[in-house]
Amino acid sequence: MAPYIAIKPSQAPVDLQSGFALWQLGFRPFYLLASTFAALSIGLWAVQFAGWLPLAYLQGPLWHAHEMLFGFALAVIVGFLFTAGRNWSGRPTPTGLPLAALAALWVAGRILVLTPLGWTAALVNAAFPLASAVALAIPLVGARNRRNYFFIGLLLLLSGAALAFHLSALGVIRVPAWIGIQLALDTLLFIMAVMGGRVIPMFTNNAVAGANATRRPLVERAALGAVLALFLTDALGLPPTVVAAVALVAALAHLVRWLLWRPWKSVDDTLVLVLHLAYAWIPVHLALRALASHGWVSPSLATHALTVGAAGGLIIGMMVRTARGHTARVLRADAFDTACFLLVLLAALVRIVVPLFAPAQTITAVLASAAFWSGGFGLYAVRYWPVLTRPRLDGQPG
Repeated sequence: MAPYIAIKPSQAPVDLQSGFALWQLGFRPFYLLASTFAALSIGLWAVQFAGWLPLAYLQGPLWHAHEMLFGFALAVIVGFLFTAGRNWSGRPTPTGLPLAALAALWVAGRILVLTPLGWTAALVNAAFPLASAVALAIPLVGARNRRNYFFIGLLLLLSGAALAFHLSALGVIRVPAWIGIQLALDTLLFIMAVMGGRVIPMFTNNAVAGANATRRPLVERAALGAVLALFLTDALGLPPTVVAAVALVAALAHLVRWLLWRPWKSVDDTLVLVLHLAYAWIPVHLALRALASHGWVSPSLATHALTVGAAGGLIIGMMVRTARGHTARVLRADAFDTACFLLVLLAALVRIVVPLFAPAQTITAVLASAAFWSGGFGLYAVRYWPVLTRPRLDGQPG
């Protein structure tokens, strides 16, 4: 990625603070939409649970899982890829009206799953990652940036997983809807593993003198290959013993990978430390998946270690970092940023650790985790509204 430019706010001309810049680059609308939705989705789930949306097409756990993946996480992924894709290719990614149209498509998907319009919801939710893949392919293919073509494929895979989920929910295919969710989870895991491997050691070495975060080719191949193998075991419906074995190998590979990045060296740099802490949930998720395959722990713990712990932590960390970097602000966490990080971390710890060691307190843990999660992302949405909607401090486009 291109180096960030950091200047003090006092250096910027006053007129740069005026104007509406939400549609100037992909991270702006999608970070704002995702954080706002993350804060509100818990309330929407409560409304469903209370029976106030009896005609909703998706309800209960299916809605919650679908929206976490194809709503919240996918919005952040698309916003990040549109932003990084411009740097990777040197060509423009969607801005202005095309970007607004994609954002509207995402919003429509969130609304339609709460209505009885199942087929429309299915088409819209499958169309969003498909359209995003096409929009990303135009600059990458135009620049022949082959190194990042696989992100186009991953977005297409997410589109297929969304379609499979909805066709199952609609009774068109006789495959449990959770298969589509699990494949989407594996795809999300792979995206985080690839991006984490690229940026976390780089950010660590750039920010921390003498950190010496390293990447070993053998470990890299093992870590990413094991995640792909896990995807195949889920896609083929292989026996639980195979799933457990693959998950354990993957957990070990990702633990070694994380230790090679020397996370303990980052304790004085909050923006880097939050990424290390989030990535640590990936081997935890994989270990819990292995245990869950044998029925020793609830599969929900493994799922939430990935979604709340790893995805939540990496997303809040990257949303703060890229929002600051791409608006020409200093790459240093302030008190609001640190509060966001802590609230999301607490959401993960409470959601996984308490049910694991005190199952009788699961309901209390879920409620507390939901409050921490909503608080963390709600605070981000409020804090970064003026950042995401105003022009860069240095007057550059983006």
